[in-house]
Amino acid sequence: MTRPDARPWHFDKDVLDAQAAADGWYALLTNLSPEQASAQEVFLPYKGQGLVERPLPRLQGPARRRTVFLQHNRRIAALITVICLALLVFCLIGRQVRQALGSEQTMRGLYPDSRAVRPTGRMIFCQLSSLTLRPGSVTDAPVSLINRGVQARLLELLGVDETRPGWLGT
Repeated sequence: MTRPDARPWHFDKDVLDAQAAADGWYALLTNLSPEQASAQEVFLPYKGQGLVERPLPRLQGPARRRTVFLQHNRRIAALITVICLALLVFCLIGRQVRQALGSEQTMRGLYPDSRAVRPTGRMIFCQLSSLTLRPGSVTDAPVSLINRGVQARLLELLGVDETRPGWLGT
């Protein structure tokens, strides 16, 4: 049932065409002049920000599950600093392993089916999470108890010599 005061409606083709022509366009603001950088030189680094932002959901996941009450701005800044440093270490470990792998940047053993995959920080930490360190004593150095071959390979790629006494800085 239509209302007696209802006006008929229609699509405005000109407006739709104008909107379609602008789809995918957005403005980037920079303080560089056209002489200092071309549009491409501004656009390409912007498009690369996805690489920087990709780990952010991992950071936000645990933060969404826990409520943290901080009473001072100093503590908020300190918490954000610690979280950012942890994320940086997480990303650097993944990068170090991929660089050490060379041009192929894939390895086997990170998944149960042993397919070749590009290692990520999450995969690396998952594999190393069951690594055990037997504390040293006055006469014995600490020893890492490696229970999987992939752990030894990851430590090797990270440049960690688990056989050298005091490899954890002790």
